[in-house]
Amino acid sequence: MKYALFTAMIVAAPALAQSNNPVAQSASNVPEFTPAFPEQTRAPESLSGIELQTTEVAGGLSHPWGIAVLPGGGYLVTERSGQLRVIDADGNLVEEPVSGLPDLLAEQQGGLLDVELAPDFAKTRHIYFTYSKPHPEGGSSTAAARATLSDDLTALSDVVDIFVQSPPSPNPMHYGSRVVPNGDEIYVTTGEHFVPQERVFAQDLDKTYGKIVRVTADGDAVEGNPFIGQDDALPEIFSYGHRNIQGAAIRPDTGELWAIEHGPAGGDELNLIAPGENYGWPVVSYGENYDETPVGTGGADHAAEGFTEPRYYWDPVIAPGGMVFYQGDVFADWQGDVLIGSLNPGALVRLEMDGNTVVGEERLLNDVGRVRDVAVDADGSLLVLIDADDGAVLRVTPAN
Repeated sequence: MKYALFTAMIVAAPALAQSNNPVAQSASNVPEFTPAFPEQTRAPESLSGIELQTTEVAGGLSHPWGIAVLPGGGYLVTERSGQLRVIDADGNLVEEPVSGLPDLLAEQQGGLLDVELAPDFAKTRHIYFTYSKPHPEGGSSTAAARATLSDDLTALSDVVDIFVQSPPSPNPMHYGSRVVPNGDEIYVTTGEHFVPQERVFAQDLDKTYGKIVRVTADGDAVEGNPFIGQDDALPEIFSYGHRNIQGAAIRPDTGELWAIEHGPAGGDELNLIAPGENYGWPVVSYGENYDETPVGTGGADHAAEGFTEPRYYWDPVIAPGGMVFYQGDVFADWQGDVLIGSLNPGALVRLEMDGNTVVGEERLLNDVGRVRDVAVDADGSLLVLIDADDGAVLRVTPAN
């Protein structure tokens, strides 16, 4: 798949013009569900009133999954098939992958997944990455590792797992797998491996299915984690009751962790993550099973069941990838907005925020394919990863 210059027209309007109607989309899978508050779904469409252009930074990538911006220029990009690739400061894709990765299971949704730089990368050369770790006795787990990247960007050394999901699963699905460094601590998101007999583990505190965990750079539970000292609970768990979290980011102005997870048929969720909270899966959902049967209790009244409500949900789904809170000068009107990759139908989704409430939504880049991740480059332009056999990294800027 080769991406030439592409210009996406957005309806001409004043900057961030608000509509009274939501984004055009298909009918809800579960229209009988009532939101817990009016702004929880189908926010009014907010139009940027600009033209966007995309240019290819690098193509020929095998299902790129995560991207990290290197200081001084260039990028690290993961390929789900198991390669860590370098795009140099001149925009050239280095032919040889980075060596030194551990063994991984590159099957179905598994493989090499997210990558991020440590906050002290300039001093330590440490990076974090997630992958599907095979086990000698069978099955695989979401794992997060720390490694040292060589000065010449060719090799990893001192690779050590800082988190391994337990127990292993025979199903190579729903790994979650975003890694979010935050000062001296690291958040890692997991999935619940999809199948009915395992997804119930998202409610079990002695397993790390369907969880967000918080660990140190050495893999220890962070002091102050909500379940430390609780019998039959793993100390690294930060929140639970999640399905498959493939987007997570720290909100710069508050320091809060936000996450976005896949629902089933309907029910993708944007959540403000609080320690010790239960987000409901698979007891409740704003979606339904793929066979149109109800999820769990068959209701969506999270609060009545003691679950934490999502701040926003989608029905039908956007199939979310990575997310970022925008900060930069290139898109001045988007400061603090949430930008999310959409795999299905495929787009860049922008959410306008007022505090913790979504007050506007916009769908951008509707014709570029499955957007797996989104990042902000040093100059404020956007980078989006196109998840395909012949995938790409695209740069997104205003056309004028």
